[in-house]
Amino acid sequence: MATASALSAPLQLLSSRRAPAKGLSPRRAAAGALSGSLIVKRDFLHNGRSHHQLLPLKQRGKLQAAVLPATPPLLDDEGKRKQMSEEYGFKQIGEQLPDNVTLKDVMDTLPKEVFEINDVKAWGSVLISVTSYAFGLFLISKAPWYLLPLAWAWAGTAVTGFFVIGHDCAHKSFSRNKLVEDIVGTLAFLPLIYPYEPWRFKHDRHHAKTNMLVEDTAWQPVWQKEIESSSFLRKAIIFGYGPIRPWMSIAHWLMWHFDLKKFRSNELPRVKISLACVFAFMAIGWPLIILQTGIAGWFKFWFMPWMVYHFWMSTFTMVHHTAPHIPFKSSEEWNAAQAQLNGTVHCNYPRWIEILCHDINVHVPHHISPRIPSYNLRAAHDSIKKNWGKYMNDADWNWRLMKTILTACHVYDKERYYVSFDEVVPEESQPIRFLKKFMPDHA
Repeated sequence: MATASALSAPLQLLSSRRAPAKGLSPRRAAAGALSGSLIVKRDFLHNGRSHHQLLPLKQRGKLQAAVLPATPPLLDDEGKRKQMSEEYGFKQIGEQLPDNVTLKDVMDTLPKEVFEINDVKAWGSVLISVTSYAFGLFLISKAPWYLLPLAWAWAGTAVTGFFVIGHDCAHKSFSRNKLVEDIVGTLAFLPLIYPYEPWRFKHDRHHAKTNMLVEDTAWQPVWQKEIESSSFLRKAIIFGYGPIRPWMSIAHWLMWHFDLKKFRSNELPRVKISLACVFAFMAIGWPLIILQTGIAGWFKFWFMPWMVYHFWMSTFTMVHHTAPHIPFKSSEEWNAAQAQLNGTVHCNYPRWIEILCHDINVHVPHHISPRIPSYNLRAAHDSIKKNWGKYMNDADWNWRLMKTILTACHVYDKERYYVSFDEVVPEESQPIRFLKKFMPDHA
């Protein structure tokens, strides 16, 4: 157990009813120490000897200090990495990339052909998405009520492919003609009522500031001050980062892409054009759907596939960069190569999902260089794996992986990276305990 001076002594959260079992990792020991009345154990050095001090913990205000210090993940220890891989649902957790390796060093090892745009393959991906989505709508029109969830799952996954096509356009990896990319990207986003240009501007920032505190525009850890702000917000955040996290991209979509104040003045003209396109689609497309099929038809043919799309949007993005061993860092500590290579997860999904979503989850090469077209991501991944494989995070999509993210990756902590809600506010974390109890733990 680590020790320090009395002035900066680590504080640990323990339970007076139950001691953590031997062999548990620091995270599980901490999580398991919350079932009884709480005390604080402080270790410190005095006159060269180690001492312990037990303090009663009665006020929530003291809890923050109690849960902060803990042993961070030891990524240079192979045994520890294997233990964490098993615990978190990973196949491999990579070693930390040395500080002196730059993003250019990694990029320079990629074969030049992975950057080449192929018009046939690009438009082939459009054909796959259009036909698979049309087939999904056909299934919805013919399916009996008890098979509708399967039809919605197919259609929603197919329309996620539209997003990936627009995503390639935004990264200038779809066509050599920028006007073509702007038109295709805007049209691809319309069925999702996603404004293309606002998303593009914010997504570019995500790539430039991946896993940087405050600056990254994708997932961010919750801040302690947010938890302490109000009871209503605290409950909303716990639900948002817990049970409904697979749909939290809806909140992100609303908060980031429709507020003109979030954009620079030189961005506003393009932002306004995208917003006008989205509102026009809603003003024309939605009434046409309702006119032909009724309100129930709008729900059946548009809303439910849209919810499936947001399930994938949320799930893909949080799996890409969220795990107990992946830190968010301040701008002063942030390292681009480590953030993009160590801080990105390669996750394998069922093959039909990979095909309909154009390999967007072959995500490590995309963060090494966003200019790689989606149809070249697998070749780029093979190259990175050959040259930098020991630094990569690798997983198959599984229940344990999702359970880890939904129940452990919550409040920002500099030393531990994340602290779970049920450690910070145990009396209000029933949704998290529910997930821990009832979510399957299969890896």
